[in-house]
Amino acid sequence: MTGVGLDVYSSCAAIRAGIDNFQETGFMDSGGEWIQGCEVPLEKPWRGTRKLAKMLAMVLSECAATQKLELEGTPIIVCLAESDRPGRYPNLASRVFFLVQEELGIRFCDASKVVEHGRVGGLVSIGQAQKMVAEGSAEAVIVAAVDSLLNGSALREYEKHFRLLTSRNSDGFIPGEGAAAIAIKSVSSDQQALYCHGLGFSTEEATMDSDLPMRGTGLAEAIREAMGHARVSIDDIDFRIVDVGGEHHWFKETALALSRLLGSKDDPPIWHISDCIGETGAVAGLASLIYLDVAFHKEFAVGSSVLHHLSNDDGK
Repeated sequence: MTGVGLDVYSSCAAIRAGIDNFQETGFMDSGGEWIQGCEVPLEKPWRGTRKLAKMLAMVLSECAATQKLELEGTPIIVCLAESDRPGRYPNLASRVFFLVQEELGIRFCDASKVVEHGRVGGLVSIGQAQKMVAEGSAEAVIVAAVDSLLNGSALREYEKHFRLLTSRNSDGFIPGEGAAAIAIKSVSSDQQALYCHGLGFSTEEATMDSDLPMRGTGLAEAIREAMGHARVSIDDIDFRIVDVGGEHHWFKETALALSRLLGSKDDPPIWHISDCIGETGAVAGLASLIYLDVAFHKEFAVGSSVLHHLSNDDGK
């Protein structure tokens, strides 16, 4: 669910067509102009944690129906914004976890939990879900995410640090919101599915708040680890999908990291869906994976092997 569609296929069709829903929000920048944003248009003007719970309930229901899973008996990992992110709602984890169960009229199983790692949270949770399935503690795990940067506190803080795209700053992101859910389970080699062959993690010391020069070493290390698990090289990658949301810092990190991997071919083509849905925080990773899955099923992907990478503001 994104600002351009309330389900998987409407969102992905809009993204493929290059359609966005960037509109004036109810927030004004320091230059007196309306801030652009990408809001999810629900039937009523819900706000705050209630809207997050509504969005999360809708994508969980869609995922469970598509994959023929029972929500009450399936472990669910809910990915949320980092605990120290600007504008984060108080008691976010407990409130969203409680409210979404209220919305669905169910009680999550005891193995369900919340992960608060921002943009990289989806990939962290996939690693945890893979382990649960491999150990036999669950036949399937649903990894879900919900987030919104469309609140006054967040927008004020990001504008103050010149992170937001406004009338006074062209090197910034457009805030968005959304929710996403995917199922992690074992499949046979002849089944049609999106396979995760390798995961890698690292930390970049040259964050936006540091005075260190950006070298892309953290991201390059994470990519090497993932490719090592998958037993591939950068030359085996057909294309990339990333969370880059408009800020020069992230494009620079991506370019420097790829230059450190010493491939013999040109850099793989890059996809980034934030051009249409804005910066969606913790949702960015899972939304990209869902778009990938549709791209493969609809046969408009530009190859069969893809590198997916994300970076948090804190360097993870």
